[in-house]
Amino acid sequence: MKSILKFAALAPTMAVAATLMMANPVLAADPAAGWNEGGGEQDEALHLTPDRENGIEVYEVCAACHLYEGWGQPDGTFPQLAGQHKNVIIKQLADIRALNRDNPTMYPFALPESIGGAQSIADVAEYIAQLPMNPEPGVGPGTDLALGEQLYKDNCVRCHGDNGQGIPEKYYPRIQGQHYNYLMRQFEWIRDGKRRNANPDMIKQIQGFSDKDMAAVMDFVSRQKPPADVVGKPGWENPDYL
Repeated sequence: MKSILKFAALAPTMAVAATLMMANPVLAADPAAGWNEGGGEQDEALHLTPDRENGIEVYEVCAACHLYEGWGQPDGTFPQLAGQHKNVIIKQLADIRALNRDNPTMYPFALPESIGGAQSIADVAEYIAQLPMNPEPGVGPGTDLALGEQLYKDNCVRCHGDNGQGIPEKYYPRIQGQHYNYLMRQFEWIRDGKRRNANPDMIKQIQGFSDKDMAAVMDFVSRQKPPADVVGKPGWENPDYL
């Protein structure tokens, strides 16, 4: 029943999202121009005290795509959000709202009229960061993991850590345990200059990656294990929405 009621409530917003999905994103002349300008809602949300109860309410809007558990879809349609660093979530939400990141599917759901202002960004980011991660994320074919591991060690450790844990204070995301198909799409967009808020250092670092390299390293990343204490049990259901 909760899913039916929520779908009905979100129907107008989802209709707008469907319309926007048909439009191609507008690419900036410099793909990294909006990497981390800060200011505005990003800075405001970072300095607010999160309200968990409001975070639960706000996240119900996100759950329409990312699921109540925050585990996303293994086919990569929607990423896993659970366990992502609060600072990273705040930055990405603020970037989407400020049109520094092209995401026509998510944009109408992220607007202030859908979820609220900077306080709601802080609230939902803290809530998402505390959700246990998917114990069974989508992984790649596993056919070239030795190459993927070497590429990761040579190119990714400095920013994403030795096990994909990221660096929250630098807005480097946790990538361990993320769905392979989503990782592939984002890596390709960053490499090919289609993600406007990508870190310019990463764009330079991966520019020479072939499609084979990309598949190998993202396959390896998808198999990196988060710490056991941040991972949920198979079949876990979010009790906040039961």
